Amino acid sequence: MGRGGATRTTDVVSLSGQVPPHEDCVLRDMIERWCREKPDAVFVKVHRGPAVTYADMRDRVVRTASGIRALGIRQGDKVVVWMPNSLECLELWFAINWLGAVYVPINVAYCGNLLQHVLRISEARVILAHRDLVPRLAEVDTAELTTLVSIGGVACRPEKLAVHDGSCLEGEAADLPPLERPIEPWDPQSIIFTSGTTGPSKGVLSSYAHMHAMSGRDAFPMLTGADRYMCNLPLFHVGGTIAIAAMLARGGSIAIVPQFSTREFWDAVRETETTFVLLLGAMASFILSEPASDRDRDHSLRNVVVIPLTEAALDFATRFGTDLYTFFNMSEISVPLVSRPNPTRAGICGRPRPGVIVRLVDENDCEVPTGTIGQLVIRTDTPWAMNSGYQGDPAATAAAWRNGWFHTGDLFRVDDDGQYVFVDRQKDAVRRRGENVSSFEVEREILAHPAVCEAAVVPVSAAVSEDEILCVVAPKRGQSIDPEELLRFLEPRLAHFMMPRYVRVIPELPKTPTQKIEKYVLRREGLAPGTWDRDAAGIRIRRGTLSEIRKG
Repeated sequence: MGRGGATRTTDVVSLSGQVPPHEDCVLRDMIERWCREKPDAVFVKVHRGPAVTYADMRDRVVRTASGIRALGIRQGDKVVVWMPNSLECLELWFAINWLGAVYVPINVAYCGNLLQHVLRISEARVILAHRDLVPRLAEVDTAELTTLVSIGGVACRPEKLAVHDGSCLEGEAADLPPLERPIEPWDPQSIIFTSGTTGPSKGVLSSYAHMHAMSGRDAFPMLTGADRYMCNLPLFHVGGTIAIAAMLARGGSIAIVPQFSTREFWDAVRETETTFVLLLGAMASFILSEPASDRDRDHSLRNVVVIPLTEAALDFATRFGTDLYTFFNMSEISVPLVSRPNPTRAGICGRPRPGVIVRLVDENDCEVPTGTIGQLVIRTDTPWAMNSGYQGDPAATAAAWRNGWFHTGDLFRVDDDGQYVFVDRQKDAVRRRGENVSSFEVEREILAHPAVCEAAVVPVSAAVSEDEILCVVAPKRGQSIDPEELLRFLEPRLAHFMMPRYVRVIPELPKTPTQKIEKYVLRREGLAPGTWDRDAAGIRIRRGTLSEIRKG
């Protein structure tokens, strides 16, 4: 029996209403558990790389934890990790949690003001970063950071930081003292940054119990300890962390790939013997756009989750011989809506899973009549099964949790079959290739251009899935705006996925009587005559993150 008294199996036990036992949710305790029960079982298979057993992983993690502790990190401290998907990134995450410290991963595309903002919010003193990303730290205020570990060698030494090579993390297990106290399920495990919607990015405080709820049996009823879950989404996003948590909880295994590639997808599935994967809608569309092959069903994949569920994705199960699912989730919540196997209609997100209570409400939090569109708000019957607030932002926490419900900011309706159907984002955001792009962040950088007087960023429909970014700008008196020059100005200031595809220049933006920009007018007008298209102009935007979905 575990510390919580629940029977241990290789599947996650549903404990609706109860905080899960330590050995079912606390990362350090889960690793110890599987090292006792199945030390030689493979936990990680790296695409075109090594296979790592639970026992091997524990040894790697303990040595790295010893090195991190030598930097002065103690239980409860925050540690920033700025790394692409890799075995090394996973080891850093696990080592931080082994110490009872908090894993704070950040997007490898961040630069400029956005990078500076998340570093300030993190309150971290230590950052573990890939050497290729380090030069960006020299361009910003590094807030409370005092120490940088440059993984892969030291190529740059930002001022005000003590810089170490990654070899400093090769500690000795014998030098690692015991914890000051047990790590509890309600302790913070990570801070995952949102992309920002109505303002700057927020850091979501996530406990061990929250991650357990997000990846547990009620959220993923199709997963067992015999599965291998491919992690092809970044480890700085909930889409990546959830894969790791789900299989660690079940004593299963994961496959790590550096990034998604359409042409390499099935080879990666076969080589790693992946049985489960989560795909963004655009990913599924790209895979389905490849020519049919006599090897379409020659693979190990059994279950696929596609988010959002597009029309194209509905053909996935039939063509490739898998079961298909979809669900709704955010960094702050814990997969409240889950579909049945093989849904037949695009746009649905499923039904409420056990352990959650959902409502659709109006602007006053009053429940709307059946069939009416409303904002989705959520509660759970288990303590700590959702976020613990926003790091360093009590006002945003209070607003999101008002009246005892978490407000998603997303609009839904319920169909005649009881399925929850996503309608629109109440927040002013653009969804591009799996990234939530804050219009606030993009507009702020556009307005820094010396010729720009006004700016608004709105979504327009993309050919494949989700949105493309349109920015509408008005020049200052006597100035003119060249769209290509504007994008060159923005390139060092924005992550590549935030860069607008379309630029429309007009004399003045439409406004309300109170001088607020009427974005709904710009959305309705869309790609009006004269709109400049960087794709048509042959302009290429640099890559800087493994979260970019590339075709080929």
